Amino acid sequence: MLKIQIYVAVIFLMTACSSDKKEATATKEMQAEDKVMMTDEQVRNAGIETGTPVLQRLNTELKVNGMVDVPPQNIVSVSFPMGGYLRSTKLLPGMHVNRGEVIAVIEDQGLVQLQQDYLVAVTRLTFLEQEFERQKLLNENKVNADKVYQQAQADYASQKVLVKGYGEKLHLIGINPVKLTEGTISRSVPVVSPINGFVSRVNVNIGKYVTATDVLFELINPDDMHAALTIFEKDITKVKMKQKVKVSFVDDPSSVYECEVILVTKNVDESRSALVHCHFETQPKNLLPGMFLNASIGISSNNALTLPEEAVVRYDNKQYVYEVIGKNEFRMVEVQTGISENGSIEIRKEDTEFAKRKFVTKNAYAVLSKMKNTAEEE
Repeated sequence: MLKIQIYVAVIFLMTACSSDKKEATATKEMQAEDKVMMTDEQVRNAGIETGTPVLQRLNTELKVNGMVDVPPQNIVSVSFPMGGYLRSTKLLPGMHVNRGEVIAVIEDQGLVQLQQDYLVAVTRLTFLEQEFERQKLLNENKVNADKVYQQAQADYASQKVLVKGYGEKLHLIGINPVKLTEGTISRSVPVVSPINGFVSRVNVNIGKYVTATDVLFELINPDDMHAALTIFEKDITKVKMKQKVKVSFVDDPSSVYECEVILVTKNVDESRSALVHCHFETQPKNLLPGMFLNASIGISSNNALTLPEEAVVRYDNKQYVYEVIGKNEFRMVEVQTGISENGSIEIRKEDTEFAKRKFVTKNAYAVLSKMKNTAEEE
C-alpha cells in the first residue's frame, strides 16, 4: 500500500513539473509573438523609418455630398416684351455671351406700328405745344375764351403722356426713341444679353412666333456659383457660419478647393436634411451648375498625439504600431486611433511615456509581414 502511495506521488510531481514547463514555454512563445528582429539589409530594403509621436492640432471633419448651385438672382430668363417672329439666333447651350451682345433678332409688323405711332405722336406733340403757346398768349390778352385755352392745355398735356408712353415701350424692346426717325424705322429688333455669362437653355427656334410670356433663353452668371451641401438633421447643429470647407469634384477627386460656409438653412426637408451654402475662395475653372461634389467640413480643432498613417497597421480587427525596443528590433503595441488629417492620425493612449518612445513611422506593414512570416517558419 505504501509503495502505491509513493508511486502516485512521483507521478503527480512529474506531471506538475511537465505542466509548469509547458506553461513557461507557452508564455515565452506568446511574449515572442509580438516581437520581431530584422537585419540591416531588411530594414533598408523595406524603407523602414522611425520617429516619435508628434503633438499637433487636428480638425474633426464632417464628410458630406452636394452640388454646384446658382442663386436665383444669377439666373436670367430672357424674354421679348412684344410678340414677334424669331428671325435669327446663333445661341447653343454652353456658349458664352457678353453683356450687350446681340443674341437674337425679332421681327413683326407690330414693331413697325409702334415706331410709327411714336413718330406721329411726337409730330402732333410739336403742333399742340405751339397751339398751347398761342392760346396762352391770347388768353392773357383776353382775346379768347378761357375754355379754348383750357382745351389747348389739356390736349398738349395728354399728348405728352402719349409720347412718354410710346417712348417707354420703345425702351423695353431696345430702341432709343431719341434716335428714332422716319429713316430708321425697322421691322426687326435685336435682343441683347443683359449679363456676362453662358447659355444654359435655348427654348426657341428660327421662325417661331413668341409672345411676351415666352422665355426665349436662360442665361447664367457664373460669378457667384457656390457649393450647396446636404447635411443630415443630426449633424446640422455642428455646422456654423465661417467654418472652413474642403471641396473636391467627383471627376477630379485629387483637386481640393477651399470654401467657407456663408449660409445655413433654417428648415429641414422631407428627407430630414438641410442645405448649407459655401462660397469658393478661388472659383474653379469650368465650373457648371449641377456638378456633383464631395466636401469635408471642419467642425472642431483639438491638440492630439499623432503618428503618420503609415505607422498604423490593422490586423485581426485591431490596430497596432511597432515600438523600437532595440537595434532593428520591434514590438507590436495595440492602440486606439482617432481622427486623421493630412497623412497624420490621432493615437489615443493614456500611457504618459508613450510620447517619448520611438516607433516605426513608415512602411509598418513590412514589419508586420516579417513578423508573420517568421512565426510561420517557426
